[in-house]
Amino acid sequence: MNAQDNPLPLAGVRVVEFTHMVMGPTCGMILADLGAEVIKIEPPGGDKTRKLPGLGIGFFRSFNRNKKSVVLDITTDEGRATATELIAECDVVLENFRPGLMQKLGLDHETLSKTNPRLIYVTHKGFLPGPYENRLALDEVVQMMGGLSYMTGPVGRPLRAGTSVNDIMGGMFGAIGVLAALRERDATGKGQEIQSALFENCVFLSSQHMQQYLMTGEPPPPMPSRVSAWSVYDVFTLADNEQLFIGAVSDKQFVTLCKVLERPDLLEHPGFGDNASRVAVRPQLLAMLGEILVNHRVDELSPRLEAAGIPYAPIMRPEQLVEDPHLKQSGGLVEMTTDDGGVTDVVLLPLLMGGRRPGVRSPLPKAGEHNEEILSRLPSRRPA
Repeated sequence: MNAQDNPLPLAGVRVVEFTHMVMGPTCGMILADLGAEVIKIEPPGGDKTRKLPGLGIGFFRSFNRNKKSVVLDITTDEGRATATELIAECDVVLENFRPGLMQKLGLDHETLSKTNPRLIYVTHKGFLPGPYENRLALDEVVQMMGGLSYMTGPVGRPLRAGTSVNDIMGGMFGAIGVLAALRERDATGKGQEIQSALFENCVFLSSQHMQQYLMTGEPPPPMPSRVSAWSVYDVFTLADNEQLFIGAVSDKQFVTLCKVLERPDLLEHPGFGDNASRVAVRPQLLAMLGEILVNHRVDELSPRLEAAGIPYAPIMRPEQLVEDPHLKQSGGLVEMTTDDGGVTDVVLLPLLMGGRRPGVRSPLPKAGEHNEEILSRLPSRRPA
């Protein structure tokens, strides 16, 4: 079955993307994976994200698949005119530049919607309109402001999450906004401006803890200092200093865990009769389990926990995930041809739609690879 027989849900939607780094590109990649034609506008020399070192080296390959690349200098009159003409033939514009830049260039929603009222325009920002809206934001900035770093680290040591959670989720919310706006446009014939913001995204991640405070009147402690609702819900160090998370979250699971560990004597302990009793003496219980588990190997204990239905998890590192058997066999880690002609594995969207995974349809584009294909379609460049 080919793509024409079974088109992706956003086939026929055209998107022009003025983005860099992670947040905006994530939004564009989601739309591209779902079938939209996404045209990435890059400056002369290509998006600087292509050449980031260190922890940024994987940004471009991770968030720019299934797109087409057009190089335009939108700081020139000619580049802006070409961009405006291209936008007129598109359904959606994405941007994540600093506040005010697109307005200065005449490529903002207010200007463009005057001649294209059906245009859907997504601005990825640090903050939604309000006292903070003109501040520059980074994922780390909003993690500190939005409660996430406080809840993640131990008391007095706020700790950012180890990946760009807000940038990625901000792009996701931008894409959700596009899907809703396309649906609304079907009914009204009108487009709209959508704003997705890092700070508000992070506060949404912290909302359950805000509600916890509003309901109890007690400030929620950071996760490392939390009072667990379950007696066995922790990371343990096993043989060879390997670590394993084990969670026995019911009385039945605790009984099963004791059987797996071949320690029925724990069930006879006077303080371990039910979960509430075990939580009251949790440090003692965890110390006892630690002494038992240090004699077990992760590779030997894991299949026994799985067979018994006990939640568990090895502490995996990113370099181990590239060989994860579930990711490979479930189709979530697939090959993509890179812009330099090589091949790499990429992680697909965590979606199964009608039994299929939205996947890689084209190689990662070279900077400007699609200039001729895209720009030759414009009215001003068509043969008379």
